[in-house]
Amino acid sequence: MAIASVACLGSDGAAAQTKADPFRFFEGLTESVGTMKVVMRRPMQTRAIGRGEVEPDGALSLVQRVEDEGHSPYVRRWLIKQAGPRHFVGTMSEATGAVTVDEIGGRYRFQFRMSGSLSVEQWLTPLPGGRSATSSMTARKFGIPVASAQGVVRKIS
Repeated sequence: MAIASVACLGSDGAAAQTKADPFRFFEGLTESVGTMKVVMRRPMQTRAIGRGEVEPDGALSLVQRVEDEGHSPYVRRWLIKQAGPRHFVGTMSEATGAVTVDEIGGRYRFQFRMSGSLSVEQWLTPLPGGRSATSSMTARKFGIPVASAQGVVRKIS
């Protein structure tokens, strides 16, 4: 089972430019590493290397090479646009519908659905300096938690 992980959209400690345009964090390379626990399975290590680009229309295009322990690497694609103050919408290749992202109290909540009746909620909490964030994800099936992941995402270049 693949669960999304992306770099943070901004940081309270980041430069004013990052706050004004949080997608700039994604330009260049990002890395996401963590541990995922699926019910009735042993924890597995996860890693994704992303290459991001802000398109001329302001949308973020992010392509990640995902390397989950015990699985073949694959590519995940994101396209996210700002839809209003502190609100973003878009798509992700593994999601079965829209992805919504809301900035709440300096943190970012991602919500989307995946095949198998999974609903995913991921919280990214920017760390001081604006170059990394912690990630906490929960996947639910029929309202019952069936997977969780903890990790760190950071800007490489």
